[in-house]
Amino acid sequence: MYFHDHHGMLRDFGPEPLVRDLEQDALCNNNFRTALWTGPKMQLTLMCIPVGDSIGLECHEDTDQFLCLVQGCAMVQFGKTKDTVHDVSRVSCHDGIFVPAGTWHNVRNCGNVPLKLYSIYAPPHHPFGTVQQTKEDAFHGKPKGC
Repeated sequence: MYFHDHHGMLRDFGPEPLVRDLEQDALCNNNFRTALWTGPKMQLTLMCIPVGDSIGLECHEDTDQFLCLVQGCAMVQFGKTKDTVHDVSRVSCHDGIFVPAGTWHNVRNCGNVPLKLYSIYAPPHHPFGTVQQTKEDAFHGKPKGC
């Protein structure tokens, strides 16, 4: 089945073919994380980071990640180890962030509006249908990687 749904409910449509306005979906998402599409080799999630907050320092050992900002501005940090996260870049609307597997990283909202973005994981990193309203829901009892 093929979905072309620009105004429907935000839910996991994978692994069916899909056309979406990702910028609009990201702007409509108010959850910390919402899985929009999960397939066997890739996943797209939407994220909303409150002012002054971050995704949290994390590392995905076997997963490459791409993030694209659609609202707000952020500071991005990278490092080879948890204790060497020093590289800092300022990013803003429509900037893309590429995070190779095994790289420690954090994205902090440094603006005055919620940071809205979408993130692609290859392979998928979260279970199908993941919806986490808050960062606490996302990391409750779970390690942050590597």
